[in-house]
Amino acid sequence: MIEIDGVAVELGENSILDGVTTAVEDGQFVGLVGPNGAGKTTLLRTINGVVELDRGEVRVGGDPVASLSSKETSRRVAVVPQDTTLSFDFPVEEVVAMGRHPYRSRFSGGGADSADGPSDRERVVAAMERTEVTAFADRSITAVSGGERQRVLLARALAQDTPALLLDEPTASLDINHQVRTLELVRELVDEDDKTVVAAIHDLNLAAHYCDELRLLSGGRIRASGDPETVLAEDHLEAAFDTRAVVSSHPVTGSTYVTALPERPVEREGRVHVVGGGGTVSRLLYVLSAAGYDVSVGALNEGDSDLETARSLGLDAVTEEPFAPVGDDARRAVESRVREADVTVLADVEVGVGNLANLRAARETDSVVVVEERSFAERNYAGSDAAALYRELCERGRVVGPDELLPAVEEAVDPPSERAGPATE
Repeated sequence: MIEIDGVAVELGENSILDGVTTAVEDGQFVGLVGPNGAGKTTLLRTINGVVELDRGEVRVGGDPVASLSSKETSRRVAVVPQDTTLSFDFPVEEVVAMGRHPYRSRFSGGGADSADGPSDRERVVAAMERTEVTAFADRSITAVSGGERQRVLLARALAQDTPALLLDEPTASLDINHQVRTLELVRELVDEDDKTVVAAIHDLNLAAHYCDELRLLSGGRIRASGDPETVLAEDHLEAAFDTRAVVSSHPVTGSTYVTALPERPVEREGRVHVVGGGGTVSRLLYVLSAAGYDVSVGALNEGDSDLETARSLGLDAVTEEPFAPVGDDARRAVESRVREADVTVLADVEVGVGNLANLRAARETDSVVVVEERSFAERNYAGSDAAALYRELCERGRVVGPDELLPAVEEAVDPPSERAGPATE
């Protein structure tokens, strides 16, 4: 669908794109990722034909974009811009109807009920229904929220009825609910309508979850290309973003998951014991180990992927036989490590009769951080005793999301009151 061959773009004396070559197949969702200023927006604009190339060629549907008229390009590629600000005071439905402009002759009308007939109107209505903006079709575009306005512009692009969509930071400035709704819809368009989508996405984890493939841009060049797991490798991220990161698999979605690490010395004071299992703590172990903490984990059954991760990192792990419940010896070993630790981290683990002893052992801690991604009710298979233990640990400690783990552990190991030192007269 889209072929980019040796493209170079210079603005003034600055090289924005430098010999970019890549292709996007029909029905693919490809994400452009990279630091600010990497050339993601410029690359999108070359596909749409609005940026003049200094070298190279862009082809859409087999034809060079430079040889197509503006209307013909707009029949092949629709754009959802990053800036959703619209200063004109048109109703939402009229904004969506603007997507039909490439199909109108210079003598046809300009509204949704134009002389082009009912097909225009039907496409506009269908696009509004698909993006769930029908309820405010008569409202002024300047009177809707940012998330709603993003959906209106997506509806306009759908009404344009093109095989390819270009999205420039479609989740920028949106809350997490609207981010997910927007990308779920885009994924749906790829899977059900066979749309080809290229999107610049700043959130690496959202890009990894929703895109088929990624292109990592840095310094105007593509540094890595392929599936998210391949592109979002730690060495690629360090080279492109000049920062350390831990890459693992998300315990709930299974997607590639990136956690940026602070630029701090590798070695630091503090011992952390982690309670988890079933693949829920591998990412946490990577993060805590890379941050320089002395980490222990368990009890984990032999064969658990978390145990494999712990061993690959050289961590102290309390183990139990495969599929066996946590026995007395393992429980005592966990209790000992919990008492020795400065903080205990309880992961988003499923709790049954077999590993309930881990929660009981965690009560030995003086400081606990609970990492919660799902409600405990969704993963509690040990009844009211487990619920009471979990509630007690939450009340005694701090409940955080996975991205808040490091600050919470740092504060638990080195509280602000202790960092300030003793009071002086």
